[in-house]
Amino acid sequence: MEHNQKPKKNSSGLLRRLIIAILLLIMIASALSLVKEWMDAAAQRRLEESLAQAASQTEAETTPPETEETEAETEAPYVSPIDFASLLETNPDTIGWIRVPDTKIDYPIVQSPDNQYYLHKDFEGKDSVYGTIYLDADSKSDFSGWNNPIYGHHMKDGSMFKDVVKFKDQDFFEAHRYFEIYTPERTIHLKTLGCYYSDSNGIVRKTSFKSQASFDQWVSERLAPCSFAEVPEQPFDSMFVLVTCSYEKNDARTLLFAAEVDEDGNFLPATGRNVPETSAVPAESTSAETATVRK
Repeated sequence: MEHNQKPKKNSSGLLRRLIIAILLLIMIASALSLVKEWMDAAAQRRLEESLAQAASQTEAETTPPETEETEAETEAPYVSPIDFASLLETNPDTIGWIRVPDTKIDYPIVQSPDNQYYLHKDFEGKDSVYGTIYLDADSKSDFSGWNNPIYGHHMKDGSMFKDVVKFKDQDFFEAHRYFEIYTPERTIHLKTLGCYYSDSNGIVRKTSFKSQASFDQWVSERLAPCSFAEVPEQPFDSMFVLVTCSYEKNDARTLLFAAEVDEDGNFLPATGRNVPETSAVPAESTSAETATVRK
């Protein structure tokens, strides 16, 4: 009987060692994953600090040189508070800088012909889970077109576009109605219109419309799901949409809508700059958003 029990004992010991080995491998893999996550976060913080330093200018640098007064005074040339020359030297895809008060959103904006590229590339072109804030490939690079979807990841450490989801709370939304996008040519003052979550199929990348009326109708439809949305009383030229992942359900997105205002907070009326000539009316773009943003 002792001879018959010996193999069972050896088999039991082997199974126990195998389980221990598997558990050790899981622990090592988890530890390596945590180390990588920490290293990625540290690298991102260093990059953000570097970008902030590169983008900032002293008061002397941003003050236009004094010129002699003439009989017909001309408006002083625009000088951006962002050092775009430095940013463009690092990344020629740079088109702007977004800054949202009381949030961590304070980043450069880039644009690529491929909407997938900056999902996993940082501002310096290195592989990164953080990606880079980017404007939709089909939008005008100067933000003057009908629609300007801007995408960013929803990161666990609160960086990139995670703070966009805060605007789904009406109290936070009402207390934070204004933010800016800076370009080399101008400062775009924006006022939020509404915020809600939708599935990814609800994100429609319409960048061309047959008329102002069709654009206005589209704006109304986009803002309808938000119970506290403000729809401007008069038509306007361009919609801005901040897009990030949302976790109310699988494959959801949070959408924050905004429109341009003057320095006093008044919506800028439509100028007709995007309305096509009747002799060359383009087909309306209705392609669904395919770029995936995640945490």
